[in-house]
Amino acid sequence: RMPVSVPAADRWQRSSAAFSLSFLALVFSITAFSSSYWCEGMRKVAKPFCTGQTKGDHCIHFNSPDANNSNAVQYVWETGDDKFVDRKFHAGIWYSCEEIINEKGEKCRSFISLTPAADRGVLWLSIVAEILYIILLLTGAILMSVEMCYYRTVIDGLKINAFSAVVTVLAGLLGMVAHMMYTTVFQMTVNLGPEDWRPHTWDYGWSYCLAWASFACCMAAAVTTINKYTKTTLEFKHKRKTLERSLKIKYKFPDH
Repeated sequence: RMPVSVPAADRWQRSSAAFSLSFLALVFSITAFSSSYWCEGMRKVAKPFCTGQTKGDHCIHFNSPDANNSNAVQYVWETGDDKFVDRKFHAGIWYSCEEIINEKGEKCRSFISLTPAADRGVLWLSIVAEILYIILLLTGAILMSVEMCYYRTVIDGLKINAFSAVVTVLAGLLGMVAHMMYTTVFQMTVNLGPEDWRPHTWDYGWSYCLAWASFACCMAAAVTTINKYTKTTLEFKHKRKTLERSLKIKYKFPDH
């Protein structure tokens, strides 16, 4: 068995590094796209009236147990933020969910239905761009795996390498645009969305960070692929020049 040359081993290492980064970006993007934790925060909700056996600080108590008698109903006067209770919520591209007061579980609504009508087109563009981003990432990962496992000549490998680099760079650009469009839509929804949804405080969640981590891995894979293509091309040109020089010398001074 012939030993693997140093340039070939170096090329394989670069190919495996690019494939690993591309695969990681694909996993991150699918996880972020399917989750609803792009943004998290709190909503201030007015406390309901305590009924039956309901007790605690999450409802307003009556002074009299006879709730049906309007003359007997006297509310405990509360001031400031004591009239409200904080309710956690989280939102993603598809859903927005918030916890239910005094009960377990969450109530979810479609985020598309919460978005202002003027911004729904931008949200749909963001969704389409995210889907294309995932498809291009998958295509790039497949091309990189083909390049690693099977190609007959260096020229075939360079062709696959160049195509995978173009696909990965295009995927990164689409991913960046998709994430920025969603950020804009969410901020507009916070300002102009329904009154019963607008958060009091919010921040970006782990899915949003994962989406940008996917973009970073995608661009790192693209840079690694382009670097490998450039280095392989330079090595190939150097070997060809060396071969041409040796053939010229041999032609000038033939062996007798």
